[in-house]
Amino acid sequence: MINFEALFKISYGLYLVCSGDKNKGNGFVSNTVFQVTANPPQFAACCNKDNYTAEVIKKHGAFSVSVMDKNASAEMFGTFGYRSGKDFDKMANMDIKYGETGVPIVMNDCVSYMELRVVQTVDVGTHLMFIGELISAEIIDDTKEPLTYLYYREVKKGVAPKNAPTYVDKSKLIAKPAQLELKSYKCLACGYIYDEAVESIRFKDLPDDWICPVCGSEKSDFIEI
Repeated sequence: MINFEALFKISYGLYLVCSGDKNKGNGFVSNTVFQVTANPPQFAACCNKDNYTAEVIKKHGAFSVSVMDKNASAEMFGTFGYRSGKDFDKMANMDIKYGETGVPIVMNDCVSYMELRVVQTVDVGTHLMFIGELISAEIIDDTKEPLTYLYYREVKKGVAPKNAPTYVDKSKLIAKPAQLELKSYKCLACGYIYDEAVESIRFKDLPDDWICPVCGSEKSDFIEI
């Protein structure tokens, strides 16, 4: 028997992993970035094979990691966590610095950053693990605290997207008690709450093409709370 709730007890941070150049960049929210060697310092980052950023990292052979701030905005998760860069410019309106390799480094809502050159790529099934040698690292704002996955789940009430290594199908979790007649639904991307006690239309009666008024996520990206 596997109690999937037990997996949520493993500690993670949350990061923006980006690659590309000044012409085209992309990135995603990752909770699987970790140091694998000390000398030379090397770090690993896992990326779903279906994630557009995986193609970009393979093409450019380098990537950046921005450590997210504990108080990172919901818009950052909506942009980098739940939208595809294939048809959306994630770097637009962001504060971007370009590293020695030319990769974009996101400075918004982040504590520090690292720039890495890929030295090895490991196929781990649904994901690719990019191992990069550290080229540069700087602190953006030493007054901010890094965001942890635990804080993201328990305080921000966030859930891992489907392409994340830690994604768990909601049907495998322990069912919650039945809700009251009027319900509320939360956008997994930005945290927007659709409250049936306030709105004039029940959530289930909204059209299938209805989108989140804050971040544009689809109706299927909402969960009952």
